[in-house]
Amino acid sequence: MVVKVADENEALEELENVESPSSGKNPILTILVIVNTVVMGAIAYFQFSAHEKLAKAPNIQDIVKEQIEASMGEDGAVAASGEAKVPDGILFPLDGFTVNLAQGDGPRRFIRLGLVLKFSPDSSEDEFKKRKAQIRDTVIMTLNSKRAEDLLNAQGKNYLKEELKAAINTFLIDGSVINVFIVNFQVN
Repeated sequence: MVVKVADENEALEELENVESPSSGKNPILTILVIVNTVVMGAIAYFQFSAHEKLAKAPNIQDIVKEQIEASMGEDGAVAASGEAKVPDGILFPLDGFTVNLAQGDGPRRFIRLGLVLKFSPDSSEDEFKKRKAQIRDTVIMTLNSKRAEDLLNAQGKNYLKEELKAAINTFLIDGSVINVFIVNFQVN
């Protein structure tokens, strides 16, 4: 019996000296951390490069500003009526609009909008001046029929431009609107 007790004591000492396998680092966890870090770095790189690409793209306000500056006379002034002649058309800025939108299920909403119309080169400047009230009325009535959800995405804005262009061209006699530029857009 004495031998059994000694063998049991030796077995206990050996168990105490042996390191537990759970006390070591898990290699799978280390690999997952490394893979996660690499993937997050790749995502950050692609997000950064996409942001740089978007930042370099010119926006419509810059394009309109360049066209207006190119059409300025030698004295640095735009035509007295506010129109600017460009080689492929005439730019006609409209005063800003603040219009109530059609009420959907939610609260009342409104839009603040700035527009610049581009008329064909053969258009008459006198007609713009005479029809300015009619053009503004058309824009307001078109906007009153829209809901905020219809205008908040790019497709909705493009559809609005085309709808305004078609509506204004229905009553113009000399020339036509060839493009509509949105230079200010805010929905509240």
